[in-house]
Amino acid sequence: MKNNLDHDDPYNTDYEIGQDNLQRFGMDIHHPVFPIAASLVLVFVIATLIAPTEAKALFDSSKSWSINNFDWLFMVGGNLFVLFCLALLVLPVGGIRIGGEQARPEFSLLSWFAMLFAAGMGIGLMFWSVAEPTAYYTDWWGTPLNAVAHTPEGADMAMGATLFHWGLHPWAIYAVVGLTLAFFAYNKGLPLTIRSGFYPLIGDRAWGWFGHVIDIVAVLATLFGLATSLGFGAQQAASGLKFLFGIPDTINTQIAIILGVTAIALISVVRGLEGGVKVLSNLNMGMAFVLLLFVFTVGPTLAILTTMGSTGLSYIENLIPLSNWIGREDEKFYHGWTVFYWAWWISWSPFVGMFIARISKGRTVRQFIAAVLIVPTLVTLVWMSVFGGTALEQVQANVGALANGLSEVPLAMFQMFEQLPLTSIISFVAICLVLVFFITSSDSGSLVIDSITAGGKIDAPVPQRIFWAVMEGVVAGALLFGGGADALGALQAAAITVGLPFTLVLLVMCVSLYMGLRHELGLIRSGKI
Repeated sequence: MKNNLDHDDPYNTDYEIGQDNLQRFGMDIHHPVFPIAASLVLVFVIATLIAPTEAKALFDSSKSWSINNFDWLFMVGGNLFVLFCLALLVLPVGGIRIGGEQARPEFSLLSWFAMLFAAGMGIGLMFWSVAEPTAYYTDWWGTPLNAVAHTPEGADMAMGATLFHWGLHPWAIYAVVGLTLAFFAYNKGLPLTIRSGFYPLIGDRAWGWFGHVIDIVAVLATLFGLATSLGFGAQQAASGLKFLFGIPDTINTQIAIILGVTAIALISVVRGLEGGVKVLSNLNMGMAFVLLLFVFTVGPTLAILTTMGSTGLSYIENLIPLSNWIGREDEKFYHGWTVFYWAWWISWSPFVGMFIARISKGRTVRQFIAAVLIVPTLVTLVWMSVFGGTALEQVQANVGALANGLSEVPLAMFQMFEQLPLTSIISFVAICLVLVFFITSSDSGSLVIDSITAGGKIDAPVPQRIFWAVMEGVVAGALLFGGGADALGALQAAAITVGLPFTLVLLVMCVSLYMGLRHELGLIRSGKI
C-alpha cells in the first residue's frame, strides 16, 4: 500500500507500507522495530527477575526525577492538549471526515464508543472509582489543594479532583494521538504508526532511524503499560476472590488469573477486531451499565444525585487551580497523583490513541473530538459519582470497613459493596467485569503492537497477534512470580518514565496534525478532493 496522493502534493511519499518487512514464522516482521523491541523486552524481564529490588529502585529514581524536574512540562502539555482539542471542535477543520468525504464508519456509534472506552480506561475506573476519592477525603496520600480532610468541603474537592484526573485531560491526550494517526493513515495514506505523525515536519526521514526509535519506544510503552495493568488487575481480582470465596490471595492465584485472561484474550485476538474486541467491548458496557444501575438504585440514590451536581461544579471551579503548576503548596498530592497520572496517561497514549485511530474511520474530526473527549468525561462523572459518592457516604456515616480508612486499594470496591444488598452477586459481577476489561485491553493492545511491528499494516498475521498477546501475559506473570510487587513496581515506573519523551512527541503531533488538517481543508475548498 502506497500513499495515494498526487506527486505535487507535499504529503506524497514513495514509502510503501511493508517494504522493510521480513516474512518469518508466519509473521510479517518490520525490520528493525520487531526484533529490537522484542529483544529489549526480554532483556528488561531477565534483568528485573535477577534483581527486582535494584530494578525497582533504579526505575523509581528515574520516575521521580522525571516527575520532580519536569512537572511543569507534563502540566503545560496536558493543558495544551485540552485547549487544542477544544479548538478543533469549533474550527473549520472540524468538518473534515477521517478517510475522506466518501468514507463511512465501520462500527455503530454504540460499538465505537464501547471499544474506545474499554481500551481507554475502563479497568482504571473499576480500580480507582472507590479508592481514589476515599484516599483524598481521608488524606491517605495528600489532599487536593490542601483541602481539609473529613469535611464536606474536603468531600467535594475529593470528587472534583478525581474527575479531574479521569476527565478532559487524559482523554485529550488520547485524542491527540488517535486523531493524528487516523488522519494521516486514512486521509494521507501513511502507515498506521506513531512515526507518521512526524511526516509533515521531517518528510521521508520519518521512515529512517528516527522513526524506528519512536515506534520501538511506543511498543515498549504499550507492552509495559498493559503488563503492569494486567498485574495490578490480577491483584484486584484475586482480592475479590478472597473476599467472596475465601480463595487465598497468593502469587499463584494472581498468575492463574493472568493465564486465564491471556488464554481468553488469545481467542479474541485470533477472531480479530469485529469478532473479538467489538463483542467483548459491547459485553463490557452492558455489564458495567447493569452494575452502575444497581449501585445507583440500592445505594444512597439521593446522595448520589447530589454528588453528581457537586462533583461537576467542583470540577469546573477547580479546573484551573488543579491545572496550575506554579507555586503549588499541595506538593504531595500534586506530584504523587496529578503529575504521576499525566505521565501515566501519556505513556499509554501510543496504545490507546492508535487503537482509537484504528476504529474511527468515517467520523468527522468534530464527531471524533466529541466522542473521545466530551462523552467519556460525562460518563466518568456519572460513574465516579455513583461509586465514589456511595463510598464517601459510607465513610462520612462511619459505616463499614472504609470508615477506618483506605487499607488495601484492590479491596476498596468490594468493601463498599459489603454495605449494599446482594453483596456476593454484585462482587462476582465486578470481578467478571474486571477480567473482561483486562481481556479487551490485552486484545486491543496486541492489535496495536501488531500494527507497529508490521510497519503500519492494519491487519497483521494471526501468529503475530498471538505472539504479542502471549508476551503481555508472560511479562506480567514472570515479573509477579519472580519479583512480586517490586518487579511490578519497576515495570510501572519504567512505563511512566517513557511519558517524559512522549510528552514532546505529542506536542509535535499537535503541530503536525494542524498542518495536515489545514492542507486537507485547502484541497477540499479548491475542489481537488
